[in-house]
Amino acid sequence: MAFRFIPHEVKFFDMFDQQAVIITDAAHTFRELAQKGKFDDEAIARLRELEHQGDAITHDIIDTLNRTFITPFDREDIHSFAHELDNVVDMLYTTSKRMRLYKLNEVNDDLVSFSELIVQSVTALCRGIKGLRNHKKPREINEACIEVNQIENQGDLLRDAVIFKLFEKTKDPVKIMKWKEIFESVETVLDICEDIANLMDSILVKQG
Repeated sequence: MAFRFIPHEVKFFDMFDQQAVIITDAAHTFRELAQKGKFDDEAIARLRELEHQGDAITHDIIDTLNRTFITPFDREDIHSFAHELDNVVDMLYTTSKRMRLYKLNEVNDDLVSFSELIVQSVTALCRGIKGLRNHKKPREINEACIEVNQIENQGDLLRDAVIFKLFEKTKDPVKIMKWKEIFESVETVLDICEDIANLMDSILVKQG
């Protein structure tokens, strides 16, 4: 395998920035769909395209990693970071497909609330990703990670509350099953964001 020296501070961080743009687009798209209560073929196609773009960039990162001797931080962390960012889009796409499959084409205020938290979490993550270029000044990354963790805690509370309400007020057991799965899926998106934030924290510690 031929290794080559590249300006890693540009190459890898540029690709992470591209992933940040994609997860931001996916989060905003999902929120828009939730607000409209419309998960149709056209909506799914929009997220499918973002999912394909995310896969392509993740592949580029791993390919570059395999051909590069010098990296900005641990190779294992770069690998995990790229895949976790891709998982955000994958989970949003999967959840949207499940909404269409279950024919849940209605505005659900609780799902809208989750979508708002996802946008907030992804926005904070992107600030942290931007800050990785200058990890010697970690304040921006630390603040972003704290915010993501706080949002994930809000997501835990929201999930518990909406599922409790679901069992209390919904009589149709099939509908309960469908919405419970959706609420757990969107909360998983927040869990993935927290995993990414924790990974950024770990990178800072190693680089410190």
